[in-house]
Amino acid sequence: MLPLYEQVYQYLLNEIKSGRLQGGDRVPSEKELAEQFNVSRITSKKALENLMQAQLVERIRGKGTFVVQTLPDLQDSAHPLSSDVFHGSREHTHDDHLLIGVIIEDVADSYGLRLLQSIEECCSQHKMHMLLKRTYGKREEEEAAIEAFLQFGVDGLVIFPVHGDYYNPKILKLVVDNFPVVLVDRYLKGVAAHAVYTDNRKAAYDLTTYLIEQGHQHIAFVSPPLENTSSIDERLQGFSAALTDHGVPLNSNYWFTHFVSTLPAVYRKEDVFASQQELTQFIQRNPEITAFFTCEYSQAMLLRHALLALDPQKASQLTIVCFDYPEQLFNTPLFTHIQQDEITMGKQAIDILFGQIQGQDEPLVSVIPYTLVRVD
Repeated sequence: MLPLYEQVYQYLLNEIKSGRLQGGDRVPSEKELAEQFNVSRITSKKALENLMQAQLVERIRGKGTFVVQTLPDLQDSAHPLSSDVFHGSREHTHDDHLLIGVIIEDVADSYGLRLLQSIEECCSQHKMHMLLKRTYGKREEEEAAIEAFLQFGVDGLVIFPVHGDYYNPKILKLVVDNFPVVLVDRYLKGVAAHAVYTDNRKAAYDLTTYLIEQGHQHIAFVSPPLENTSSIDERLQGFSAALTDHGVPLNSNYWFTHFVSTLPAVYRKEDVFASQQELTQFIQRNPEITAFFTCEYSQAMLLRHALLALDPQKASQLTIVCFDYPEQLFNTPLFTHIQQDEITMGKQAIDILFGQIQGQDEPLVSVIPYTLVRVD
């Protein structure tokens, strides 16, 4: 069965071939076609774009879309327009694979690798080719990747947004233009973009509750900067809520929220060393802390190294928990942690993106379950 946008395309093509739509005639708008065929405006827009790429229609700003005055030879069997559909700068045929772009900050064995493997596997199942770009946490790289992929003619995008103070305007434009896009791991507050992520607030609440149940009252919170990163912000919310609900006083002196050395954009050995020095000073200022809630595995490992360097005997009496952990076949994990379901997250992202491309209505929010892995 043809995709919905191709069905609309074929209908309009036949209207032109039959003469019911002639040179200079106005073509139904995206909205009119969407209502006529009961499809989304993404679908009708793509059908019109394909007609324009085939040089059958032209858009006149402020007036609409019209059949071109001089049509190509529609009966030329050597150039069957019904089987040569264009999108962007790339030619499609009915048997062609779809092409998507995947834009991700970085990949690590603790988080990202399984997610990427799942995305690639699901793309293969849907007969979709995949382009990949790592941004290393740099917004300018993210913007450039979006622009490049659109120029190449991708049918949709999966984006793992970078940390930052401001939303990427390129992502906002994709949403406004109804271009098929799915955000992974994070969402943009107040922006109606399709997103697949973990309930970070609840996961952090459960992880903090675990520490409290172990008898800890002085618990540190260690994270990258909070600015406009939904996953980190919600982990702090869950952490704080768990303390409050269990009658443990909040103490912002126990917050170390400027851990930047493990972010992809600034990862250098000298920055890691500087962070270790800052962590050491933080620990020394707060000797009463008995447990550390860290937002990432790499931070947990760096913290553990700092504690061991300070006092190996005391370090063995302290507890560290984190989010995510490298896959272990034989060894017991060092830390109790939240394990996000990267496999399901990747599959869900591609399923939703594929549905958007086909013109289907997909849920805006998809929250993926997680597992609390205890190391007692």
